[in-house]
Amino acid sequence: MSVMYVGEGLVIEGSDLDNVAHIDLLIGPKDGPVGTAFANALSNQSAGHTNLLAVVSPNIVCKPATVMITKVTLKGGKQVMQMFGPAQAAVARAVVDSVVDGTLPKDKAEDWVIVCGVFIAGSANSNAKIYKNNYEATKLAIKHAMAKTPTIDEIIAKKETKHPFE
Repeated sequence: MSVMYVGEGLVIEGSDLDNVAHIDLLIGPKDGPVGTAFANALSNQSAGHTNLLAVVSPNIVCKPATVMITKVTLKGGKQVMQMFGPAQAAVARAVVDSVVDGTLPKDKAEDWVIVCGVFIAGSANSNAKIYKNNYEATKLAIKHAMAKTPTIDEIIAKKETKHPFE
């Protein structure tokens, strides 16, 4: 039976919505539905939606291999460089640090893949905040995915909680 872990993480510093990070991700085996989604994300590109591998630095892909998918249409060189710079490094390092701290099992690093949706606001204006917030949001999403949280009871108890973008 194939396994799929689903996680989400949102990080906003105070009222700074320009540099908000919102991560949605899937984790699972290469030979399951997450592996299929991973391959499709890398092979199906479109204008403004350039999917890319998360790399710690050039030529050092993170493991489990992670494909970053854009959750908004990237408009202009600035936003593209934010995705291919601080966001890419943040996601990759969060994945590797999740292996180091045991959140992701090291023995699955070659067998699993991650599909990671990344949001970069068109108004984002700080590479340092983009990095920090995407790192924290990715770590949080991985933690939630692997712990299978929140539970349905926690969701029901908090279903009336105000959404930050309402």
